[in-house]
Amino acid sequence: MSANEQEANGRQGAGQVHDRVREAILNADLAPGMVMSQVALADELGVSRTPLREALRRLQGEGLVEAEPNRRVRVAPITASDVEELYALRIAIEVEGLRLSLPLLRSQHIARLQGSLAEMDHYADVKDYAGWTVPHAAFHAQLTHLAGDRFALLLAQLFDHAERYRRLHLKHEKGAWDADHRSILKAVKTGDADRSAHLLAHHFARTAFEVIESVEPGYEPDRLRQVLADMDALTT
Repeated sequence: MSANEQEANGRQGAGQVHDRVREAILNADLAPGMVMSQVALADELGVSRTPLREALRRLQGEGLVEAEPNRRVRVAPITASDVEELYALRIAIEVEGLRLSLPLLRSQHIARLQGSLAEMDHYADVKDYAGWTVPHAAFHAQLTHLAGDRFALLLAQLFDHAERYRRLHLKHEKGAWDADHRSILKAVKTGDADRSAHLLAHHFARTAFEVIESVEPGYEPDRLRQVLADMDALTT
C-alpha cells in the first residue's frame, strides 16, 4: 500500500471513529463531564489510538470534548449557561439564514419540507425518537440551506449541540413542537419573511427555556431574552 493510500485510509478511519464518538456523546452513552484516558476510550470503542486522536481533535474543535492533562479527555459538561449561549446563537444565525433563503425557495423545496414533516409525524406516532431526529434535522437544514455553505456548516454544528440537550432533557411527543413546525412551514409557503423569522425564533426559545429549566431551575437566561427581544423588534 502506498503512503497516499495509507493516509487516505487513516483519514477514513478517523472519520468513522469521530462519528461513533460523536453519536455516543449525543446519546449520553458517554456522559456529560465524563473523564477518560485515550487508552481506555480506544479499548472501549475497539479502535486504535491513531484515528481516535484525530477524531478527538475534531470533536474538541466542535466543542464536544475538552482536553485534560496526561492524554485524558473530558466530555463537555452540560450547563444552563451553555444552553443559553447555544440557543442565542441559533436564533441569531438560523433566523437570518431563513430570511436569506426564503426568496430562493421554489416548489421542490416546499415539497421537501412537507415531506420532512410527514416523516416526523410517522416517527412521532410510533414513538421512534431516533427515527424522528433524521427528518427533524432535514427540516431545519432545508429552511436555511440556500443561505450558503458557511451558514450550513455552522448551523449543522449548532444543531448537533442542541440535539444533545434535547435528547437528555425533553420529552419527545407530538404537541407544541409539532404545531411550531407546521406554523413555520405555513408562513414560509406564503413567503412572509417576518412571520417565518418570528415563529422560528420563538420555536427555539420555547425549547431553550424548557431545557434551561430542566438543567438548572431558577437560572435567568437574560442573554437569550435579549436576543429574542431584538428579533421581535425586527419581525413584528
